[in-house]
Amino acid sequence: MRSRPSRTLSASERRDRESQARIADLGSRLNVALAQKVQELARYRSDFFGRLRDILGQRPGVRVVGDRFVFQAEVLFPKAQATLNPEGQAEMMKLADALKQLEREIPPDIAWVLRVDGHTDVDPIQSPQFKSNWELSSARAIAVVNFLIANGVSPQHLVAAGFGEFQPIDPGSTEEAKSRNRRIELKLTER
Repeated sequence: MRSRPSRTLSASERRDRESQARIADLGSRLNVALAQKVQELARYRSDFFGRLRDILGQRPGVRVVGDRFVFQAEVLFPKAQATLNPEGQAEMMKLADALKQLEREIPPDIAWVLRVDGHTDVDPIQSPQFKSNWELSSARAIAVVNFLIANGVSPQHLVAAGFGEFQPIDPGSTEEAKSRNRRIELKLTER
């Protein structure tokens, strides 16, 4: 005959095994749900990417690179400045319209953002306004985000990041290479 402490221990061990099984089942169900949300976002990303390609893809100074839209800085900003020029405002207005439509289509339980990345070339900035390329690249990304917000895009769907000269897409040192590296990149991603 088992003693009372032994029965209590066995019952506790049984409850522990049952709890572990429930936790494993919940973890598995959570992984399935997360995978479904990632798949849904991928579908919306593909639709959005196709729409942006139709709207922006044929413009000089705008390229599609993998899963990103790349705007050459000269299309959007005057040299060494972070204020959108009129042409840049026109391009960003098209983007704002596409993003507002996307916000209406993506269910609220899918966490997504448009990441706006600012990049510069390797030449040191020579501006009283910006002390470094970090500051210029960040200010440009923020200028795009602020423009989108001012034109109706929800702030919780936007992220601004500045990379300075540290993420070049062209390792060359020619003027053409430097021009390619001065850019704004847009990427729709999960939050």
